[in-house]
Amino acid sequence: MDGRTEDQRNTEALLGRILCYIHDVLPGPPASRHSPALSALLALPHHHLDRLSALPDDLLRHVVSRLPVTDAARTAALSRRWRPVWRSAPLVLADLHLLPASLLVQPHVPRHDARRVASAVSRILAAHPGPFRRVHLVTSYTEDSPPGLLARWLHLLAANAVQELVLASRPRSFDLDLQLPAALFRMATLTRLYLGLWKFPDTAASFPNLRELGLCSVVMDCRHMDFILAGCPVLEILCLQGNFSMDRLTLAGRSSIRCVQTSMVSDLEISVEDAPHLDRLIIWSAASTTRRSPRKTINIGGAPALTILGYLDPEVHTLQVGNTIIKAGTRPDLRTRVPSVKILGLKLCLGIQNEAKMLPCILRCFPNVERLHIKSKKTAETTGELNLKFWEESGDTECIRSHINLMVFKNFRGDQSELRFLKFFLERAEMLKELVIVYGKGYFSSTTEANSRVKSLFDTTWASNCCSLVLIESKFPIDEEREILNFKRGSDFSIRDPFSFVVQA
Repeated sequence: MDGRTEDQRNTEALLGRILCYIHDVLPGPPASRHSPALSALLALPHHHLDRLSALPDDLLRHVVSRLPVTDAARTAALSRRWRPVWRSAPLVLADLHLLPASLLVQPHVPRHDARRVASAVSRILAAHPGPFRRVHLVTSYTEDSPPGLLARWLHLLAANAVQELVLASRPRSFDLDLQLPAALFRMATLTRLYLGLWKFPDTAASFPNLRELGLCSVVMDCRHMDFILAGCPVLEILCLQGNFSMDRLTLAGRSSIRCVQTSMVSDLEISVEDAPHLDRLIIWSAASTTRRSPRKTINIGGAPALTILGYLDPEVHTLQVGNTIIKAGTRPDLRTRVPSVKILGLKLCLGIQNEAKMLPCILRCFPNVERLHIKSKKTAETTGELNLKFWEESGDTECIRSHINLMVFKNFRGDQSELRFLKFFLERAEMLKELVIVYGKGYFSSTTEANSRVKSLFDTTWASNCCSLVLIESKFPIDEEREILNFKRGSDFSIRDPFSFVVQA
């Protein structure tokens, strides 16, 4: 026996799951723990090393700065020529690289290992003269760290012009009282910042060069968020994972914002009042709610460049366009149209009448959608499935008839409510080129069973003469969403469609 009570073990297990979700969202370490480049370098014959040693200092520093810190320091053993290179190269530090490999998959790091890593971090930060390019500290700071340790680290980082910082604590309880030192909010050189499991202090934030910000399970309220937005004049990417106390996000006068992403966030109303360059508003997933919980408003006002929106969930969200709340039966007009949106994600249960009836109303708000992603939800409380006649009488939907060329239907179960909608869609989507139906790993006993569930779709006349149907088994169980809890896809502007993780983007 380890001496812990059952409650303590349950608490640690829950904290472990939270840490896993947070680490899914946080950017990965800036270099590979096991560097093939360094292994190859050490294996080169001596005369090859001499040729490398003849390279200009700037190029050598460029190479070393892209190695894990332990490997970068080892290059000093190659030759006398290499000894000063690491100290003169921009520092890249990830404390994960200082842990034994056996601990990397553990949600909790033993206290003696955390203290050992923290000591190593202190020595490295003190020994390197800078500049600091990328620093990831996600495992070394716990609630029993020495007083003032974090503040000393932050002062060193600020003095050495850190550009990218990922800083997460590892609490041992749910008493999230680890407050960020005020020194953090005066790092003028930061361009990218991710924070995990902290308490936001009552202080103004000033990040004049910050372009990307991620806040993961940070205790803060709306006032703190207003401080941040006011102090980040060039912020382009904002990522929120989990939230404590904050129930509103307002984008007003935010001319630089291009991408906002949220994940596992509940009770958050989003109002886009004036964001002329906002291209992506992505709600990966919402925290658990009940059907009696009040829905939260997603208000799309001044966002003329908005191209990607989703996943909207009628159970969780109320869509508002300008001053109009979209309800079942809302008549479309110019005031309720968002013509800029080309990629739309929806999450709903087609077996719930109130949710299914919202689908055509929402689609009419986005007349130019070209790619539609639908996540089908299951519920134990169906309220009467809508028959094909409802869909036939729902009226014309411009985006279905004239624009949608790709539809991805995820979490397919083969229910009649799903098949009725898909038939309706296929009968009207004149521009459709591909319908991708994705079912959860292991949901059907065989490919033959899966094929039999979609067979009835071929009994109707498709509006498009060049449409193909692709049936795919996901790599994940039907309701597993950890594969999308990473914000990298959403904030990577080179990826045209961040929702298409199962099709070519």
